[in-house]
Amino acid sequence: MKKIFLLVALVATAFTQQLFAQDNKATALSPLLSSYYGVKDALVKSNTADAAASAGEFLKAVNGVDVKLLPAADAAAFKPLQEKLAFDARHISESKDIAHQREHFANFSANFFKLAKAVKLTDKPVYYAYCPMKKSYWLSADEAIKNPYYGNMMLTCGKVSETISPATK
Repeated sequence: MKKIFLLVALVATAFTQQLFAQDNKATALSPLLSSYYGVKDALVKSNTADAAASAGEFLKAVNGVDVKLLPAADAAAFKPLQEKLAFDARHISESKDIAHQREHFANFSANFFKLAKAVKLTDKPVYYAYCPMKKSYWLSADEAIKNPYYGNMMLTCGKVSETISPATK
């Protein structure tokens, strides 16, 4: 009797762990967040070459998403944003002018926020921060403000206006 109980408990544990593992799996859209953060971090450092390279990685990733393989809800959220995200990523990747990159980053961030609100991209919180001087937003993995619109000139200018919690997805 103890052996049967132990076997049932073992099977139940394995099944439960597999269910939780499936819930925590990254989606096909998760790499976009890493590339987005790369662009943001490069702009914080006012590094046009790194911003262009990260935007190029994002562009390759966003164009490489096979919408047919996404869950229906993710595809519905992603499809109308794909071209808009690619447009701004292309402009950032092709420019060496920090002002031009930051101009496109504002629209890039607004569109990426829509995607991040609709699709679970990570198991960690995503912070949506606001720059009052630029009147624009950006996403960050960290709650601490590091402003990509002004870099070292106004590094800590801004505030977190919203937190996207993975538990809400």
